[in-house]
Amino acid sequence: MRVSPRDRPSPHPFPFTTFASLAIRDYRYLWLGQLITSLGQWMDQVARGWLMYSLTRSALDLGLVMALRGIPFLLFGILAGVVADRYGRKAQLLLSQSTNALLNLALALLVATHRIQPWHVYLTAFLAGTVQAFQQPARQSLINDLVGREHLMNAVALNSAALNLSRSLGPAIAGGMITFIGVDGSYFLQAGVYALATLWTVQMRVPREREQALQAQSRRVSFLGSLGEGFAYLLTHRVILALVLLGVVPLMLGMPFTSLMPIFAVDILKVGASGQGLMLTGVGVGALVGAVVVASQGRARTKGLYLLGASALFGVSLVFFSRSQWLAMAVGFGFLAGFFNTAYTTQTQTALQMLSPDHMRGRILSLFLLNRGLVPVGSILAGALAHALGAPTAVALMGGAVALCTLAIALAVPGLRRLSLG
Repeated sequence: MRVSPRDRPSPHPFPFTTFASLAIRDYRYLWLGQLITSLGQWMDQVARGWLMYSLTRSALDLGLVMALRGIPFLLFGILAGVVADRYGRKAQLLLSQSTNALLNLALALLVATHRIQPWHVYLTAFLAGTVQAFQQPARQSLINDLVGREHLMNAVALNSAALNLSRSLGPAIAGGMITFIGVDGSYFLQAGVYALATLWTVQMRVPREREQALQAQSRRVSFLGSLGEGFAYLLTHRVILALVLLGVVPLMLGMPFTSLMPIFAVDILKVGASGQGLMLTGVGVGALVGAVVVASQGRARTKGLYLLGASALFGVSLVFFSRSQWLAMAVGFGFLAGFFNTAYTTQTQTALQMLSPDHMRGRILSLFLLNRGLVPVGSILAGALAHALGAPTAVALMGGAVALCTLAIALAVPGLRRLSLG
């Protein structure tokens, strides 16, 4: 009998429950790829903004180029899930990572040869965002393929920890590269990062027979038929629909509070840029701790009441953050917001991975991952509310909306409250 990669014992088992999934060889490659490609994304956010502003000195250009990185998630995210289910998740991940390496290399060469123009920055921003939109459903769907249900929550939580660790390190690395080498140096490093991730992905062993069977099942209908099949499945399975909504709507309503932190730092708490940095660090550290706590639960069951409670507490934390009168209070409630946000989104994704049929997982997760494109949309709403009512009132309303949205989903779908997966 052929043994699948997820069943092969690792020669280097990890002694702690927190890192249990990393004992699986192929998941280690996936996780390392997640860590360094996330570093690349955060480095790109800093380097691209710096580059555009250096070229144009325009705040409008700066805002537009950042928006172009997020728009492809809304345009192509769902289609990317269909492609992952129909044509192979590993192949899609390889193609997207190698394309990103080439885009970063092209931008680095344009900067190094002094031929860079603003339209180059715009075009590569849109293409890089498009590649990311195709990369994420493939990467997230592969987690279940590689670790199975037994280690799924641990693996999803470790992926979240990698994302939050890279969010803390990536901007600092990019800043150092730009300061001491130049923005071209940052992009050369980013190209290397994606090339290394591609090399690791090549070495991953995904069960071939199983992958081919899933692709054949997805190809029973046309491409558009596969797209419609995904929506039809979602609409007829209320618990999965509720989980997708829980993963998208509270994030869109709540996470844009970080975009208002300059107002809290300058006008309300009067702590300047250093205070703003501490508040953002509090959110990041809270998110990282939340991911580690969930990963440490080992084989504990994913319960609907737990993830609903964490989502509601995310909203409550925002309300208290909005009332902050001193920096320590703001950092503390920012930490709690990051903690509960990661705790509920990690468990929500775990539940979706467990409940979704294998041949449809890419499509379901692509809907969940729309939150990456919708958070910038929420930032526009947050800015409008802050302009009209002030930042504290805006964040309080956002937090209240998160809690009420969670309550509405819990009341509308009783099956979610009763959910218990293990």
